[in-house]
Amino acid sequence: MKILSTLQIREADQSTIANEPISSFELVQRAAQVFGQWYEERFGRDKAVNIFCGKGNNGGDGLMIADYLATHGYSVEIFIIELFDHQSPEFKLALELILSKNICPVHLISSDDDIPVFENDEILIDAILGSGLNKPIGGELVAIFKFINQLCNLVISVDVPSGLFSDTATYGEVIHADHSFSFEMPRLAFLLPDNFPYVGSFHFRSIGLDPNFIKNVPCSNFYVDETMAKTIFKVRPKFSHKGMFGHALLVMGSHGKLGAAILATKSCLKTGAGLVTVHVPSCGFQVMQQAIPEAMVTLDEDEFIVTKVYELQKYNAVAVGCGLSTKNKTRNALCYILKNMNNPTVLDADALNILAQSPDWMEYIPKNSILTPHPKEFERMFGKTNTSFDRFHLLREKAMELDVFIILKGANSCIATPDGNCYFNSTGNPGMGTAGSGDVLTGILAGLLAQEYSPLESCILGVYLHGLAGDFAAEAKSQESLMAGDISEYLGEAYKTLYPTDMKTHRQNQRFAFKNYA
Repeated sequence: MKILSTLQIREADQSTIANEPISSFELVQRAAQVFGQWYEERFGRDKAVNIFCGKGNNGGDGLMIADYLATHGYSVEIFIIELFDHQSPEFKLALELILSKNICPVHLISSDDDIPVFENDEILIDAILGSGLNKPIGGELVAIFKFINQLCNLVISVDVPSGLFSDTATYGEVIHADHSFSFEMPRLAFLLPDNFPYVGSFHFRSIGLDPNFIKNVPCSNFYVDETMAKTIFKVRPKFSHKGMFGHALLVMGSHGKLGAAILATKSCLKTGAGLVTVHVPSCGFQVMQQAIPEAMVTLDEDEFIVTKVYELQKYNAVAVGCGLSTKNKTRNALCYILKNMNNPTVLDADALNILAQSPDWMEYIPKNSILTPHPKEFERMFGKTNTSFDRFHLLREKAMELDVFIILKGANSCIATPDGNCYFNSTGNPGMGTAGSGDVLTGILAGLLAQEYSPLESCILGVYLHGLAGDFAAEAKSQESLMAGDISEYLGEAYKTLYPTDMKTHRQNQRFAFKNYA
């Protein structure tokens, strides 16, 4: 799914109006109906609804949402912010309709003193400012926002929380929403951690914007959903055997950190690699053979750390770093791997820490390799940034500069590609913020690469399956009790969601569908 900029969304609106055809006001009414249906599904009818409206198109959305909810039996009141000189045509038409129907009270608000006291269970809907804002608000509007933010009521923002910048870092006062509802697709700002205090949980639904416009408009940001994952997933032929699914080598572990190697190896096998060899210090022989009898083990000549790795070219995929250590001999082993690997390699954890210590080695990273830093590792490698938007731009820049794929892990993990595109993941939960979760992802990526998924396909499908397995695990065990090993155990459940019901259609779609996302 494409993530369009604010300007592109406006252009999609205009293309829809011109080509459907539909009037601008009818499109507002359609958006209100889509929001209203979502609201009905999620919230009960027993709570009063108070809708704060500006005088632009976002305010028009709010007025039509009030019309929809009031018509469907909700107790609704409207509060129009009188601090705007200009009224959009859509707002004027919506207000005329509301007043002519006389179905709910309309109040005018000029300052925070005009806002009444609400019961704690009443819901507030924010339709004051939409996604077009590009400078901080000022004057009495700041006081109104602060007043709303100090209330204990549930707040739902329409389009974006008022005061939030959609495409750049936000400064100034912003409505703190518990839920944000956008039309057609999520906004870029929803996916960056600095904005979580404003956005809360985000939701989106299509309002039928021109599909041809969306298909053809240039875009560099994408949202990974089930549809995209299904176009990548390859169904196994009936006469499959282990030789068809590749041989992965995992170079991992050190004394006291063999658990990382176990987690990655188990995940690599559960992702479907035909054969998996794990290279560990000699102290790890017994534990690896007992923990994962399905894997083959090669031993380093050193008892406690990895120092040498040979015969790299016989493997279809190589992953390095989990629990590896940053000792000098291990550093030399990593340098050897980077200089002698011809295929894309997965680099995580201590492999990234070593690169941060020796940035001149980054030129040795095989092209199209996959780097999987968490935010602190990313900072150690590439430097600090002031905002998550700045870090997002640096992420894209470094992926292009190094000609690699970088997965910045976190909520909505972001995959930056060598061609400048970024893919945000839709699965996962806070329970996955636990030791070893990244080792599981590394094993998944190696397993997909071994099966001849491309690096891009491996990244997209890998983070999606990783997050979805984590979601299944959290549902069964709770977020608090989730451990990294649980993610591996639920990979099978995650895979099952990708199985096609119509095999013929699946094969036909698979031939061309994914290229539309790239």
